[in-house]
Amino acid sequence: MQANDRSLFIGGRQPLYSVLGARYSVLYSEGVRQFVRRHPVFFLTATAAAFALRMFFLWRFSFVAGDSYIYGDIARNWLQHGAFAMTDDGALVPTCIRLPGYPAFMALVWKVVGIDRYAAVMVAQMLFDVGTCYLVAALARRVLWERAALAAFLVYALNPFTANYVATPLTETLAVFFTALALLFAVRGMVAHGLRRWILCGLAIAADILLRPDAGILLAAICAYLVIQFFRHRDRGPIVFAGIVVVVVSLTPLVPWTVRNWRVFHIFEPLAPRYANNPWEFVPAGFNRWVKTWLVDYVSVEDIYWNVPGDRIDANKLPPRSFDSADERDLTARLFGAYNATCDPGCRMTPELDAQFASLAAQRIHAAPLRYYVWLPLARVADMWLRPRTEALPLDSHWWRFHHDPKDSLIGMFLGVVNLAYVVGAVLGTTRKHVACAGLFVLWIALRCAFLATLENPEPRYTLECFPMVCVLASALTKSSPETEHAASLRA
Repeated sequence: MQANDRSLFIGGRQPLYSVLGARYSVLYSEGVRQFVRRHPVFFLTATAAAFALRMFFLWRFSFVAGDSYIYGDIARNWLQHGAFAMTDDGALVPTCIRLPGYPAFMALVWKVVGIDRYAAVMVAQMLFDVGTCYLVAALARRVLWERAALAAFLVYALNPFTANYVATPLTETLAVFFTALALLFAVRGMVAHGLRRWILCGLAIAADILLRPDAGILLAAICAYLVIQFFRHRDRGPIVFAGIVVVVVSLTPLVPWTVRNWRVFHIFEPLAPRYANNPWEFVPAGFNRWVKTWLVDYVSVEDIYWNVPGDRIDANKLPPRSFDSADERDLTARLFGAYNATCDPGCRMTPELDAQFASLAAQRIHAAPLRYYVWLPLARVADMWLRPRTEALPLDSHWWRFHHDPKDSLIGMFLGVVNLAYVVGAVLGTTRKHVACAGLFVLWIALRCAFLATLENPEPRYTLECFPMVCVLASALTKSSPETEHAASLRA
């Protein structure tokens, strides 16, 4: 190799990807369509299996969640009245509690098939999720080899967790699709620099952010990876160019939304409020902080956290870790009693009561700061990754209580084992030294986990955006021949 060769090295081995702007001879340059044509039987069979699994969830487990009706209300008012608003006692009330991406998607579907056709929204999501199978295969083929791409397609196609969310009108399915799309264009941009690739990467990130505000973490991951490459290589101009393009294109679509929120609510809100509240609504920050001093599992989110405000909470459902002494337990019970006393007609967390929860939280944090800042956040992230993903299924979330419902417990344990297999496969795949751009994928997952550690509500669905990368990394466990590895090293 020439001393002045400015190639990107993966694990100190042969160059897999040229520095931005440089080019190598291409042996494996045919597109995805040619790749599919070379394996028609596999892709026909695997695609049919992907559709069958998702149709099964649509048939047996379709579910319109509470958040789905919020999105639907906004989409309906957008179509019928041209207002991004919710309905309150028959009146239209402008809102900023949700970003416009998913309501726009629902409105587009309903414009074609009719308003309030939630089933049509789910069918459209199924098409997107099957499309994600091809994006995952394309990613694996870029950073690994052909056999791995076939494995990645199959692993994602048969993933029950992403398939499950097709049957629920929520943002997850589209967010997973645009995450995979953005990473695919980013990887392609790393190989052969070009304005079009980075513009498309930025547009995919923009679509992702307009669906979910936490998608900005993906932009941060890509920019952080470019910064790393900036300090590793001499040819820095193309890297700076790529970073500027992807940032500008990703954030520009947020400008109209930010201006609208300023004009309507007189607040600077480029995304959506952290607690999905309108500007005039009270946020029980003290209660939320107290919850973070003990909550680590999804079950407690269902049993306690989601009840505030609106429903009664049962102090008997608190786990032992929610208090450190008998006096603290009694105080917590009194606070719960005061909250339940407001439940006529609906429970309210008053500012005075919230201040008492804040005081209790401060005491607990002062008594065990390491628990609050380190161990509990790590436990919440672990719960999101490892818990059986039953939250969108009609199963008992207390999956370990066999005496209540043995059938639900067995299904929950099976799903837990399947989920663990995906996670372990990805971890083992990461150790394979010939995974090109593995640093980008690991950085993206690590930054997302760091963000999730700050949340008080560990919902397993928050890790679904990582599953395209989980499938790609797990596919690295497939064997490759010397010929395919050589082809991968020259691929663009």
